[in-house]
Parts: sequence; structure tokens; C-alpha cells
Amino acid sequence: MATQLILSVFCAVLSVVLVVANSRVDNSAKCGCDEALINRRGFPEGFIFGSASAAYQIEGAYNENGKGSTMWDYFTHTYPEKILDGTNGDVAVDSYHLYKDDVQIAKEMGLDSYRFSITWARILPGGTISKGVNQDGIDYYNNLINELVDAGIEPFVTMFHLDTPQALEDAYGGFLSSQMVADFEEFADLLFREFGDRVKKWLTVNEPWCLSNLGYAAGIFAPGRCSEWVGRNCVGGDSATEPYIVTHNQLLAHATVVKLYRTKYQESQKGEIGMAVNTFWFLPYYNTDEHLKAADRALDFMFGWVMDPITFGRYPESMRTRAGSRLPNFTKEEADMLKGSYDFLGLNYYSGMYAKDNPIINSSKLSFTTDSGAKTTGLRDGVPLGDQGCSLSRYYTYPKGFREILRHIKDKYNNPAIYVTENGIDEIRNDSLPLSEALRDVKRKEYFYDHLCCLREAIEKDGVNVKGYFAWALTDNFEWASGYLVRFGIYYIDFNDKLFRRFPKYSALWLKSILRGRIDEKPAAESIVSSDH
Repeated sequence: MATQLILSVFCAVLSVVLVVANSRVDNSAKCGCDEALINRRGFPEGFIFGSASAAYQIEGAYNENGKGSTMWDYFTHTYPEKILDGTNGDVAVDSYHLYKDDVQIAKEMGLDSYRFSITWARILPGGTISKGVNQDGIDYYNNLINELVDAGIEPFVTMFHLDTPQALEDAYGGFLSSQMVADFEEFADLLFREFGDRVKKWLTVNEPWCLSNLGYAAGIFAPGRCSEWVGRNCVGGDSATEPYIVTHNQLLAHATVVKLYRTKYQESQKGEIGMAVNTFWFLPYYNTDEHLKAADRALDFMFGWVMDPITFGRYPESMRTRAGSRLPNFTKEEADMLKGSYDFLGLNYYSGMYAKDNPIINSSKLSFTTDSGAKTTGLRDGVPLGDQGCSLSRYYTYPKGFREILRHIKDKYNNPAIYVTENGIDEIRNDSLPLSEALRDVKRKEYFYDHLCCLREAIEKDGVNVKGYFAWALTDNFEWASGYLVRFGIYYIDFNDKLFRRFPKYSALWLKSILRGRIDEKPAAESIVSSDH
């Protein structure tokens, strides 16, 4: 994610401290349901269950068989100090060579769908067709798609997941330039032609907020841009303007590709297209008017920033008021193209957050990160909102927020079809644990159960039109600025094992038991938890 933010190097110490704090978490953060209802029979007919990944995080083979460089290749090679453990995705978990293993474990689990992304530079090394098409890249994705289809698993494909071709970064600054709109359309056209006969679910862009905020305001993610005063030794940038430009161009690229698909391919290929949007659910720090308004603004500046344009053709009023001329405008033609530019919404949800009113803004240090006038935190008066994943991502488990954001989408955005395209929790990497103990991710299993419970309530009680759920992530992988210090996978990978063997964790076996409806799987899962060795 999916968007997983930077891991705290003090994670292990913090986790001990939080044991006491977390004991005071209010259980009202959860939804109440019987675990017996959390299975295929407890969800609507046709509901799909899947798991997800992203190309740079799993593929490896960064310079094999004609692949071009991505901005994450360049970023991690040029600035290794910006990755907490100094690593990169050169090999990752070697899914380029082990894709059949990934498909096999997805099949064994009984998954209906597998979400993966396509590396733009693996197919177009120079970023555009005029610079050459890499047939090996097309062959690789054809092989993966065919393997999935043969296994009875639906491919769910993301076109762009944070990995701009470095050639386009060098040529004109990537998404800082409107030229990206035309080049992304050309890339998408090639994907539709090559894979659209088998791919029926497309996501144009994954988490525009992550690229814009983390890459151009905070300088944590590639390309590592921010204002000098931010103090992160960025490679240049302006935190007050560039994030808005980058999201603006991502939105126009998305809408342009949706228009292309609908006019040229959809009738014959019978597929659907959308975008993956991430958000927290924001609660007011205190139940006062100031903090209630701050929570609304926080949601506007994260979720509404994308959802309002692709639904209504305009940015939220709070953003237009507070960012002023720094927020680009849409022409009438662009606004019309943006309105309704999705057949379904991909929702990435991990955590809830508190939002407190923070009206003081330093005019000499303007930034997207402070424009909302809302300061976000997972703690209120020292008490966490929920169980904390061990990271500076500030992920605090709040399953009820999952139901709340789904209900918000229904009420504000015309009850669209929704696929939950990412949902998961991280854990610290600890190579000192024996394998049997490393597989006991009880916390992750409980996370999935609690969120599926709230998801079921959103469908059954609130009438939200949710069509599927993807657990993040299928395997442990390279987690962006956190490197390999954190694990999100339901399958364990020993990063020191050159064979990158995949081992099912407790959460994977539990998910398998509810998906396959086999009672013999639960004892297998429980044996991991009860094992003393």
C-alpha cells in the first residue's frame, strides 16, 4: 500500500510501552458480530475475496531483460540513506521469477482475485512507445495473467503504483508536468490492447495522496521532494505547491484513461475501471465544534481531494478556500471528463486518526501538510485510538472507522460500487524469532476479523455497495521507506533466504479456512498459535 508510511527505528521499545496504553483502548472501536458469520455465506453472492501486492515491492529483477529504471530504482540507489535499513527493491521477494509460486499460494487459499500492479518501465523502458516496447515485459505480465486465469483467479490490475519511469522524471519531472497525462494514456492504451481480453478489473492510479504528500510535501517517498525548510535534505521542491500539481495531473491522467477505455475498449472487453483511494477515518480530538470541523477538513484534504473531483468535477470547498491560488483549477472540459470517472471505487483503509484544530499556519512555511489546519494523531491525552501497528505510519486499529468511511462514501458519493483494495496491519521484523513463532501473527488475524465484521455491518445494516475485499499483503515485501524492517504479508518470507520461500502465517490459514469453508483448516491455523516451538 498499498501506503505504508515510514517505520520507527524505536518500534521495539514503543511496542512494550504500548502494551499498557493499549489496555485502555475503548472496545467501542470494534463492531460486534459472531465469528461464525465471517465466511463466504456471510457476504453477498458474488462477493470476491483477494489479496494484493505492488510491483516494486515484490518483483525484483530491476535491471533484467530490458526493463527500464523507475523513480524508486533511482531513489533507493542514489539516496540509500532515505530508506531506514538502506535497502532497495532490486530483488525484493523475487516475484518476477517466482510468480507461479504466488499464484499457487493464492489458489491454495481459495482466493477469488489477486491484485497486482504493472511496472510501466518494464514494458516501456523509456516511458513512451517511441522509445521502444520491451516484449519481455509484455510476456511476463501475459504469463502472470494466464497463470491466474488458469488457476481460476481473477486478475485485478493497477496501472500505476508509485513507480514513474525514471526516463519521464528526467525528461520533464514526471507528474509535475501535464505531459504525463498523454504519456499515461499511451501506456494505458497499450495495456488495454495487450491484456484487456483477460483483465476485467482495472485501477488507473493507486493512492494519489501518497505520491503527492509523501513524495512532494514530506519528501519521504520517491522522488524525495520538499521545501528546504522541511529539513529532510530533499532534492528540491516546494511543499506548498508541488503536491497540488502532482495530484491534479494524476486526476487528469486517470480521467483521460477512463475516457479512453469507455470509448474504445469497454464495450468489446466488458471490463470495469476505477481508482484506488486511501484514507484514514478522522475523529474529532474532542467533541467541540472546532475539532469537529478539523476532522471534516482532514478528510477533505486526504479523501475528498480525490473523490470530489472524480465524482463532482471539483475540489472540496475547504481546499479551495484554504489553498487558494496554489490549488489548480479544472477547465469545464476537464471537470466534465472527471465527473463520474469510475465504474467502481478502490478503497484502501488501514487506520483511524484523531484530528484537532490547528489554526496557526506560518505564512513563511506553507505546506500541503498544514494547509488543512488540522493536526492528526493516534493518541488522545496519551491514550491510543486503537492497537498500534509498530510504525511511524501512525496506524491505529479502528475497525469502526472502516464502517464509518464506507457509510460516508455511500451518503456523499452516490453509493458507488466499492472494492476494498487494501486492508492490513504491520508487524516489526524480528529475525531472531524461530519460524514457528514468526508465523503466529495473531494480531493480524484479529485485525482482519474485526474489519470484516465491520464491513459486513456496513453491507447488511447500512446498505453500502461493497463488492470485494483484498487483504494487504499476500507476502512480506519491500515496504517503501521502511525497507524490510516491517512485515505486512499473510505469507512469511525470510529475507535472508535466497530461495524466498513462502510460508503461510496464522492469518493466511485463518483466511483460508473461512474462504474454503473447510473445518480442517482451523486446527492447522490453531496449531501455529498453540505451538511452543
